[in-house]
Amino acid sequence: MEKTRIQTDIHKETDIHGTDSTLSLNLHLEDSDAEEDLQERFLLAAARIREIPTEKLVKDPYKAFFENEAAFLSDMIALMQENERDEHRNDSLESLRDQNHRIYEDVLPEHYAECFGNPDYAVDTLGEEYGRLLSFLYMELRGSVVYAFEDKVWDMLTGLELFLEIYQQFTGETLPDPDQIQESLYWYCSDYSARMMDSRTRESVDPSLSFARDIIMHEDLSDLRYLYRFGEYVTENEEKTAAFLNSLPAEEIDAIARTWTEGYRIGFEVGRKDIHSKKTVNIRFRLGFERVVRQAVLQFEEMGLESVIYRSATHAVNKRQHLRIGYYGAVPNPQLEYDHRNDAFVYLDDKFVTRKLQGLRAAYERHKDLAKVHGGPACMDVFGETPFVPVQSRHSITLTDAQQREQVRYNSEAGQITNRYIKGSERSFTIIAYPVPEIGNNFPEIFHETEKINNLDYRKYQKIQQKLIDALDQGVAVRIKGMRGNRTDLRVALHTLQDPVHQTNFENCVANVNIPVGEVFTTPVLKGTNGLLHVRQVYLGEFQYKDLEIHVSDGMADDYDCGNFSSHDANRHYIEENILFHHASLPMGECAIGTNTTAYRMAKQYHIEDKLPILIAEKMGPHFAFGDSCYSWEEDHPVYNPDGKEIIARDNERSILRKTDPARAYFGCHTDISIPYEELGSIRVEKADGEEISLIEEGRFVLPGTEELNEPLRDLF
Repeated sequence: MEKTRIQTDIHKETDIHGTDSTLSLNLHLEDSDAEEDLQERFLLAAARIREIPTEKLVKDPYKAFFENEAAFLSDMIALMQENERDEHRNDSLESLRDQNHRIYEDVLPEHYAECFGNPDYAVDTLGEEYGRLLSFLYMELRGSVVYAFEDKVWDMLTGLELFLEIYQQFTGETLPDPDQIQESLYWYCSDYSARMMDSRTRESVDPSLSFARDIIMHEDLSDLRYLYRFGEYVTENEEKTAAFLNSLPAEEIDAIARTWTEGYRIGFEVGRKDIHSKKTVNIRFRLGFERVVRQAVLQFEEMGLESVIYRSATHAVNKRQHLRIGYYGAVPNPQLEYDHRNDAFVYLDDKFVTRKLQGLRAAYERHKDLAKVHGGPACMDVFGETPFVPVQSRHSITLTDAQQREQVRYNSEAGQITNRYIKGSERSFTIIAYPVPEIGNNFPEIFHETEKINNLDYRKYQKIQQKLIDALDQGVAVRIKGMRGNRTDLRVALHTLQDPVHQTNFENCVANVNIPVGEVFTTPVLKGTNGLLHVRQVYLGEFQYKDLEIHVSDGMADDYDCGNFSSHDANRHYIEENILFHHASLPMGECAIGTNTTAYRMAKQYHIEDKLPILIAEKMGPHFAFGDSCYSWEEDHPVYNPDGKEIIARDNERSILRKTDPARAYFGCHTDISIPYEELGSIRVEKADGEEISLIEEGRFVLPGTEELNEPLRDLF
């Protein structure tokens, strides 16, 4: 039984506007919720929070924090009530913009210097011991925005009660012990972790939870006011994206969606998996693309798949650093997300991880029938936003070494649990990307060029890529060298083919799960894979890296650095957090050669090289992934190329440990790093007798049968 986190003697019911009347909320409670009397608890908490701004119980400088948060929470309670009555249904677009701006105003970059969500400001104002903890509380309470729109009363209530519990601790004559505050935050996360994990797990597989899908399928998408029904932050990017898609004919929208959904279907077909055993697909996207998503929902229904559409996580317990998994709107302030990427410092210890894993296991067991028929995600990525270069805050939170080990343990064991219920050998995925208007005045042209790239003739690439594979399969290793300031010098060891007539090392990747077309890839042998990977500038995920270098020894990233910060330690920490995901070292899980020179030409023509997602960038030169291989959780499932040969390079020395020590086999991450053609000195196949086969020299394909790939590169460098 979850404990009630506060005790109060407030019996008067005060509404959120300050008058003495009953707060009316239709909670739509389940039986378990009713047993805990959420209605009464919610009324008491709402009334108590309403009183805080009129009280003089907390001393400066802490008074400002609690008054600010009480006002915010009061607004969210009011908004929940208004949304239940659908009061904003007929508001003008301008009014909805103003409301959206007010909700997110506090965290926007222009106000961040004096925001309690900013760890530097919180610590400077409230002191180091209190500042970091109250900044965590601030961030956790921001989830109330979502709860007000989705009518998530339990989620709202637990935040209200946590806030009141900590407020109460500051109302005495003496300040509370910081350990007492830490304990309150810890037990909030621990006590409610099972409930939060269950809710998140169900959201990922249950199509009956249809808040977002209902908006997408039933709202008038030509009326941009629909964007403000989600509760996400909305900017010109989202509005202009939606308006642009509204300007396209229905046939074009259908074709854009069809490329996406067919990629998903073909992924099952190529992987020799039974899509007919699946009943659901998870759609992930960025706000603004709803017209395409609506068509995708209908097309998936034609395949017998119902769409599951869930929002990126709001509770700290369910987040994975700064990553957004699910649908989401604009990011109000990337620096805020970055500063709170390690909020797990509040609760992360061995007992918590064990409890969270137990909660995840119980959640999947409870929803196992839904998990069994879930087919995996269909993701629509976006690109074109200004690359984010984070500032290293003076008081940003870091995890201790022990906490990093616990985070790694959780990621590893959580992956194993998920794979038991949603089996890797039975699921698939697809991912595609399109630009957003922030990319510049050429947005319409770039969008249509991206459409063409996403629909390139895979048969042509399949034939050319087979030439590369035939040469690569003659080798024991691949040697990659940079040029023009790129210091890359790598030797990647390859598996030995026992039966070259029927076996191959490299997958011939055409456009299906991983759109657009254009790469051949393998899982390297770790022993014998050595050297330096260097890229002068690369954009991975949300972050930009300058002069990124990773030293590889027997396949493991054993040293690394970049030029983002003045401190070597800060640069290493930046890489360890955001590329290695708290691992001190990771294996090279993939070696690939990108062949999509058409995408490369588009990037150069419109000067958007630094704005392309890794999904496209990885097709524009060789790339190397650190972490799990492309076949993680599916190594025992045979994979074949179009020519019928089996790809035998599915394991490496770490992934094979799944048979004896699963905790050491997987890492829960896979980060691709590409070298652009213009920095590529050579790629050569090293044969056993010492002879070399040249594939690429000075950024141009030289292997006979691949020269056609050079046409888009003409006159570029």
